[in-house]
Amino acid sequence: MMQPDDELCLCFHVTRRKVENHLRLNRVVRASQLAECYGAGTGCGWCRPFLIRLFEAAQAAAKANEPATADLPDAADYAHGRAAHVRSGGGVPPQGATPLPESPLPESQSQDPSRHADEDGSS
Repeated sequence: MMQPDDELCLCFHVTRRKVENHLRLNRVVRASQLAECYGAGTGCGWCRPFLIRLFEAAQAAAKANEPATADLPDAADYAHGRAAHVRSGGGVPPQGATPLPESPLPESQSQDPSRHADEDGSS
């Protein structure tokens, strides 16, 4: 699970903590307003679905008067997912962005649920 000080926007080095604090302190009403948090989501685009996930969790938590919780991948899986996104033409990180990992995530660490579908003999 992504920790508070892990970078959520690897293009502009915006941590999960910064985004969650921005949501809490600025009472964001639209996910697009998260771009005001140090430019989060305005680089390669990889983090946008995760920003939306945090936004939706914050909105639900506010209605329930509870702390926001959102499950995000751990930092290594997240960085490798971004690398695949960029390498497949999904976006271009700006100059100064966190570099892409040298190699793809080892298959043993892949979180592709379809890869394990027949390992238990049920399919």
